Amino acid sequence: MMRFVRPLLASVALCGLLSPPARAELDVARLKQTIETAFESEYPKLDALYKDIHAHPEIAFQEEKTAAKLAGEMRAIGFEVTEHVGKTGLVAIYRNGDGPTIMVRTELDALPMEEKTGLPYASRDKQIWQGRETFVAHSCGHDIHMASWVGTAKTLVGIKDQWHGTLMFIAQPAEEEVAGARAMIADGLFTRFPKPDAGFALHDGSGAYGSVTYRVGVGSSNVDGLFIRFVGRGGHGAIPQATIDPVMMASRFVVDVQSVISREKDPTEFGLVTIGAIHAGTAGNIIPDEARVIGTIRSFKPQVRARMLAGIERTAKAVAAMADAPAPEIHIDEGTKAVVNDAAVVGQAERVLKAAFGDKFNVSPANTTSEDYSEYVNAGVPSMFFNIGVYEPDRVAAARNGSGPPLPGNHSPQFAPVPKPTIQTGVTAMTLAVLSAFDQRAARGQ
Repeated sequence: MMRFVRPLLASVALCGLLSPPARAELDVARLKQTIETAFESEYPKLDALYKDIHAHPEIAFQEEKTAAKLAGEMRAIGFEVTEHVGKTGLVAIYRNGDGPTIMVRTELDALPMEEKTGLPYASRDKQIWQGRETFVAHSCGHDIHMASWVGTAKTLVGIKDQWHGTLMFIAQPAEEEVAGARAMIADGLFTRFPKPDAGFALHDGSGAYGSVTYRVGVGSSNVDGLFIRFVGRGGHGAIPQATIDPVMMASRFVVDVQSVISREKDPTEFGLVTIGAIHAGTAGNIIPDEARVIGTIRSFKPQVRARMLAGIERTAKAVAAMADAPAPEIHIDEGTKAVVNDAAVVGQAERVLKAAFGDKFNVSPANTTSEDYSEYVNAGVPSMFFNIGVYEPDRVAAARNGSGPPLPGNHSPQFAPVPKPTIQTGVTAMTLAVLSAFDQRAARGQ
């Protein structure tokens, strides 16, 4: 019988010799310390970059100087950079042996609004937007994203012995107009360059710096743009009976359309209509002949969106019919779909980020704002989109318990992140998230 046992034992021993050694888990504590040490030495450069971009913002599809700055930074790190992808976007590639391709996205554009923070590096720049000159400001925090993006790229290249594969860092134009991602994809983002195996993006907001929040599944809202032109009959403000007042129609619509939200939509499902602008008339004693209403429509689920769009159109037509006016001109422009985070990508990053940030890493409710990062997800890139805070923790706590003033949020003229700890959180979290994706693919390869 031993003649059968000995070959079996030899076979088992040989299999043991040929089997690859068990893959070591990521040493998160050591990696975090390495990342933070590298950040300290690099921060003066990142601080200068952040404040330069903050002081000189550019709006959608006009981000020529911003893109050129980032292109220069990425070339200096060692990336191959292609500019003018999707008009003003750029793609930076760094190859480090065989392995997956991991994408990290930042946005380039700012908002057409005046900054009122009083910061020494506050923007006073202006650009032409929709035919008129306007102040421009990074009040959405894309400048923080860009500094974190460059810092993450620098850090990952500095620890390239920890991963193998390809980094694909993209800087996208026109996020605020939910048009830049689509423009880059149309310009061959995933045909001229590698199709990523996983992707990441972050956004800052009015939480505490050092904190990271995330979602599995739906993380942002669908968005549609709303434009309605009510047509009336102009005349003297003192002789309203000779007119059809479009301002009255617009005003009635703004109120009545909210019944679509409160009475036609399931109250347990998210959906809203916000009217941000009404344009009509020139003087107090003149009834104009038209009024234009501009708004935004948000939802999570397709069926809720469809119900709302039908109700909005019906309400606008009813308002015009009540005034015996012509049917209004209605345009609903489909913006972008909700970002849906991939369970597998989030699951791996979740373990790493929880180990790194502890109780400062938490699940958050779905965000009611929109994000055209969803275009990459819908193009087949499994992704994780997460959020970081920007304010002092004590200040955030005071605002939440009512002992301090409310905090300015994104798109506020007072939005003013605390740069260093915010960018550090962005660099640390994004670097660890990317490493988790490389590690996940390595585990599958094993």
